[in-house]
Formats: sequence, C-alpha cells, structure tokens
Amino acid sequence: MAELRRVAIVGLARTPFARGHTAYADETNLSLLATALGGLADKFGLKGEKIDEVMAGAVIGHSRDFNLAREATLDAGFSPRTPGTNIQIACGTSLQAALVLGAKIATGEIENAIAAGSDTVSDAPVVFGNKFQHRMIELSKARSTGEKFGAFKGFSFGELRPVAPSTQEPRTGLSMGEHCELMARNWGISRQAQDELAVASHRNAAKAYDEGFHDDLLVSCAGLVRDNNVRADTNLEKMTSLKPAFDKSSGLGTLTAANSTPLTDGASAVLLASEDWARARGLPVLAYLTMGRVAGNDFAHGEGLLMAPTIAVSELLARAGIGFDDIDYFELHEAFAAQVLCTLKAWNDPAYCKDVLGRDAVMGVIDPAKINVKGSSLAYGHPFAATGARILGLTAKLLSTEPGKRALISVCTAGGMGVAALVESPL
Repeated sequence: MAELRRVAIVGLARTPFARGHTAYADETNLSLLATALGGLADKFGLKGEKIDEVMAGAVIGHSRDFNLAREATLDAGFSPRTPGTNIQIACGTSLQAALVLGAKIATGEIENAIAAGSDTVSDAPVVFGNKFQHRMIELSKARSTGEKFGAFKGFSFGELRPVAPSTQEPRTGLSMGEHCELMARNWGISRQAQDELAVASHRNAAKAYDEGFHDDLLVSCAGLVRDNNVRADTNLEKMTSLKPAFDKSSGLGTLTAANSTPLTDGASAVLLASEDWARARGLPVLAYLTMGRVAGNDFAHGEGLLMAPTIAVSELLARAGIGFDDIDYFELHEAFAAQVLCTLKAWNDPAYCKDVLGRDAVMGVIDPAKINVKGSSLAYGHPFAATGARILGLTAKLLSTEPGKRALISVCTAGGMGVAALVESPL
C-alpha cells in the first residue's frame, strides 16, 4: 500500500462577513461563493485552470442551489472541466469538505482541491405550507380549465401564510440558542464568563485587523472590505446591559445577542493540495491538514446539542496519541460563548470524561491564552457553512510562520454533531 501523502493548506480567500440584512441584502449563496472562489483563483493564479474537485455547500439553500458548488466554480472562472460537489453538515460543512478532500489528496486520488461554504440569511427561502404546495403541484399537472379550478377546491387564504426559515431542531422543537441555554444551566456557566469570552473575541479580532493579519485573506464584496460585526470598542459594561435573547421569562437566561453569534452572510474557500503540486507552481504551503474526526451525540435525551465536539476531539487526540499539552493553538468555534465554556468544563470533568468520552482521566485544562488568539465567530460572525473554511484558513496562516507548532480545530453543529481537525505547521 502506498504511503499517505501530506495535505498542504495553500491558502484562504473569503468575503468579509456581514450581519444579516446589511451589506449583502442583494447577494445570494451563489454570488457570495463565486466571489470567494474567484478571489482564491486570482490570489493563486488559477483562473481558467482545472481544479481536481471543488466541494462546497450551504445550510440555508434554495431549490435553485441544487448544483451550487459546480455553478459557483464556473462563475468564478475555473476551467469548465472542474467538477463541483455539494456537501452539507450544518456548521461543519466546509471543514468536513476539507477532511473529505484531504483524504483524497493523501491517497493520491487527486492533486488539488478547494473546500468552501456559503450562507446568507438575507436571501433565505420563504416557502408555503404543504397544503398550498400540493395545490401548486396539482395546478401544474392540470390540463383543462376545470382541472385548474379543481386544484383550488376548498382553498382558504390562510394557506398563503409563508413558513419562515427556522433553526429549531426537528427532534426537540427547540432552537440552538434554547438548547445552549440548557447546556449553560447544566454546566453552571455564568453570564459574566460568557460576556468576558465575547469581549476577548472582539478584542483579539480587532487586534488581528490592526496587525494586518486579514489583509490578504479577504475579497471585497458588494462594497464591503472587512467584517462588519467586529467591535473594537466593546466592553463588559456594554455586554451586561443586554437582556437575554432566548430565555426571556424565567429570570435565569444568560445568552444574549452579544455573547451569541449573530445571523451572518458570507462565504469562504480554502485551497488544498499535495506538496508536489503546490511547489511545482510556486505556491505556498502554509500548514498541513493532518487528521480529522466527526462525531454525534444523543442530544435529544440530554447530552447537550452542541457538546458533540467534546467527543470528536477526544477520539481525534486518542487516535493521534497526543493530549492538550501537545497543542499550541486551539481554534474553538464560538457558536455561543456558553458552548465554548461548557466544552472546556466537560473536558475537565471526571464523570463526563469517563461516562461520555470513555476516558479514565480528565482531558485537562486549556490555557485561555492559547484559545482563539485572533478572535473567532462571536466577533467575525457565523455564516453557517462558511465558518469551517474560515477557521481552517486562519489557522494555517497562524501556523505558517511558527515551525513545529500544532493547532486543534473544533466546530459544533446543529443535529448534535461536531467536527474536529488537527493542523500542523511546516517543519
């Protein structure tokens, strides 16, 4: 059997992220994704070139997006011989795409690939209920005038009431925020701790901008040149003035609009390749994607909707034969400040580590100075399918100038799942 090859992370291109219904009000998943992919093509001189595979997806999609990855690839100016594959695993979409494509590169099936994601709540599909949809189907099949009128037999105007997009979990009927409130209560996570983490995320992100870290990562889109959610002037006083966003009546709510990610629009794309392919074209190798893991939990029966990353990370590190002390940077997706804090607490809880993770000892405490050093989703925003690629590209750039370092990426997703990955810097 041939030896597995290292998977090089060449670079990231992404649109600035925008709060929903602001800068990208007239954009679509397709236009945002094409912009990110086009930026990647321009950055690395790949216009008109064939890429072995582009894998991308969106969580909130229209029926017209059935071939999103392929159409965006063509719009971005890659060779028509470049195939596009759609993928979706909620907030872990583009990181999962990178893991799938990375495996293909490692085994020699392909030489290069792009993992990407796009989401926009500003162009969310609005649909009608089943009854009216069925009427429309019957109307489309009707041939005579009588059949057409018959399709509306018993019609009531209430059927025209649109069904708004929802983030409720089908198995519980609760939103992600409501689930996270339960997690915060279960793990004893305070409002102050959540607000402090959110402030740190904004400050780290603002500092990264000031240092020019993002200058070569962003592709302007619709007049926007930087993420419009980052607040350099945020502070605890402002944070504490906000009211709970998901539990508004019990008096116990701790999640607010500030310590939760906002609904966000944007797209990200990461170029992966074999070392030989990258170096033959004079392209950089920022870091290596070395291992990944996907996990799920029984959230419908109390395990916590957003706690599956604890399992994915535990299994990943066990396979790699390493622990937290062997990790230099932790990139933990901040869907909610409470999610990050619950995860950190669980990894240091003897009962949880034994009963859920199957470990004889706790995984340990992580130095806060190693976590999200350039800020994360609370500051930048969270266009669901685009977040994994954003984090992967940011992590690769972070490691590119620090030989011998290792980073852990963890992303929670809807449906009680988690995606984790290990990234290593060049030697």
